[in-house]
This record gives sequence, structure tokens and C-alpha cells, in this order.
Amino acid sequence: MFYQTYIKKIIKMEQPTKRLQSIDALRGFDMFWIMGGPWIIASLHGIFGGHALEWLNVQMEHVPWDGFHFMDLIFPLFLFIAGVSFPFSLDKRRENNQSDRVIYKHSFKRVVTLIILGLIYNGLLKLDLHTARYASVLAHIGIAWFIASIIFMNVKKNITIIWWITGILISYGLLNLFVLSPNALGNNPFLPENNIVTQFDRWFLPGVLYNGNFDPEGILSVIPAIATALIGMLAGRFLNSIKVKKQSIKAIILFAAGSGFVLLSFAVNLLIPFNKALWSSSFVLLTGGISLVLLSLFFYIIDVKGFVKWTFFFRVIGMNSIVIYMAQPIVNFYGIADFFLGGLAAKFSPEYSSLLLSIGYVAACWLFLWFLYRQKIFIKV
Repeated sequence: MFYQTYIKKIIKMEQPTKRLQSIDALRGFDMFWIMGGPWIIASLHGIFGGHALEWLNVQMEHVPWDGFHFMDLIFPLFLFIAGVSFPFSLDKRRENNQSDRVIYKHSFKRVVTLIILGLIYNGLLKLDLHTARYASVLAHIGIAWFIASIIFMNVKKNITIIWWITGILISYGLLNLFVLSPNALGNNPFLPENNIVTQFDRWFLPGVLYNGNFDPEGILSVIPAIATALIGMLAGRFLNSIKVKKQSIKAIILFAAGSGFVLLSFAVNLLIPFNKALWSSSFVLLTGGISLVLLSLFFYIIDVKGFVKWTFFFRVIGMNSIVIYMAQPIVNFYGIADFFLGGLAAKFSPEYSSLLLSIGYVAACWLFLWFLYRQKIFIKV
């Protein structure tokens, strides 16, 4: 039947290929914070209070404009991980004698699929063109990753990729610094009303803008996101390289590179503020640096030292990351948690009730993914 053939093309029921388990674990760690993790932190803060939990709870919220919180890392970390994975899949395809033309075609299908999924996530199926938002997280990831993959496939030398990253960040930084919106009020380029990146969205991005007068997943911010993906691809190529024999040395070099990026980002921040909505050059350096540090730690602990068992929770999430992202607005996981735990939660204070239901939400999401994992169903885009 046609529909059975089509489903098999989308849902690949197979054993995971041999891969670095740290990549799946880090992706799962990243998605955990989209899967209800912040609600657990907020509930714990409501129960116990204290400066540490208060600080942690603040980190669970996005910064409205300039600045940086932990939650601002989640989106670029996912794009970075997608970049890390690419050299491994690229080598596998080339080993299977796939031509670059075939790989380009597959990559193009992937970006189109992500754009469509992003539109569906934004409510395309409501068929209300007046409230439609065309920009999306998935489209931003797909387009940036696609352009970065083309660059990566055609650049053999690592130093050339570093020059690509440097050129993108300098050019984008200069654009933000010296090109004001024609409608600017004053000379500060880092105000939403004055910035040329936000103005570009007001001019050319169709549909509703997420923040009214700009969109954090807008058009020009794709440019620095390409650099984020390239940083990931460069890290993936390094991990996949046989030139450095000792795996622990790879972890040390990644950690050192990430630390250097973070230090450099604070220097650039003096001139170009950390800003997720603009995906500013300092933001790319900071999130790229933190991502490299996290990758080095996960790689060292899991793949070098062999401490794997604790990662199962995250790997189950990481191997079906797009599924859980798309499923949350569709499946009423909170209703499932309330069905099983609502009666028990009602016996406690509101603070403890919130914690129980938050854990129940995460558990419902995870058990859904665990069922797919047990069935060896891994939905790939």
C-alpha cells in the first residue's frame, strides 16, 4: 500500500548504528530542558527557596533582550550538536559510495521537512493566515545547518572553516554595530527599534512576528547561526579524526577550545552584547564555547572513561529529539500526568502538588519516548 511505503520512508525501524553515545546523551540533556525540566526547578524553588534555587530558577527563563541565561543556550546547543553529527553521517554516506549530488539532495529534503514541521508547530493546520507565523526554531536550524553543510562539504582544511566562522562573526558584528534602521531613534544600534536585523524582519518576513516588531528566528539571524553549525561540524570532524590517537587528548583540546571561546565572548560582549534574539557574534562565541565544553565533558565521561549507564535517561530522549519537540503541542502529556497523579497531588500543598505534576509530565514524555526506543523506532529528519 502507498501509505505503508510512505510511512516506512519517514519512520526508520532499525538498530542505532555505532556512534558516539555522548552525542545522543548531550542531545537528550539539551531536550530535557524543553521537556519540562524548568518546571521541576521552579517547583523546587517554590518549596525550598534559597539563593541557589532562586538563581537556578532565573536561569530557566529566556532573557528578554540583552544578556544570557542558561535557557538561551538550549537552541544553539541543539544546532551545534546537529553540526557535530554531520561529519559522521557524511563519512558514512561517502563510504556507501553516495555522490555529493545525492547528499545535497538529502540535505535539501531535510531542510524543507524542518521548515514544514516548523510551520505545523506554529499552527499552520489551523488554516488562519491572519495569525500565521512563518519563522520557527526548526526552520532556523534547518536553513543554518543546510548552508553550513554545503560549506563544510566543499572545504577540506580546518583553518579555512575557521576563517569562514571568523568572517561570518566579524561581518555580522559590523552589520549590527554600524548599520542602523532607517527608522532608528537615536544612535544605539542594540535596541529592537533601531537594529537593522529586526528592521529587516519588519520589511521582509511575512506573517506575524513573534515579538511584534521583530522575530528571534528571523531572516538575518540565520547568518551567525551558520557559524554555530560550523563550530559543531568542526568539532565533529575533530572527534572523527584519526590524526589524534588518544581520545582523552581530544577531550582536553575541545575543553580548552571551548574555554577560549567563552573568554573571547566576554571580551566581544564589551562591544557587542550577548543577545539571543539577534544571535549576536558574542552570543555565538559564548554558546559555542559552552557547547564545546559540554561536549568535551560528555565525550570524556561517556566515550573515553566508559561511564555509560547513567546516560540512558538522556539517550532515550536524544534519539527521538524531533519527536518530543513536535509531540508536546499535540499530545496532552500534562493531562496524562494529571490523570495518574492528580488525585495524589491534590493531597499536598500547591507547591508539592506542582512538583509532583511536573515530574509526572516529564515521566509521561519520557515513557512515550522509551516505548519508541524499545520498539526500535527512531524518527529521523
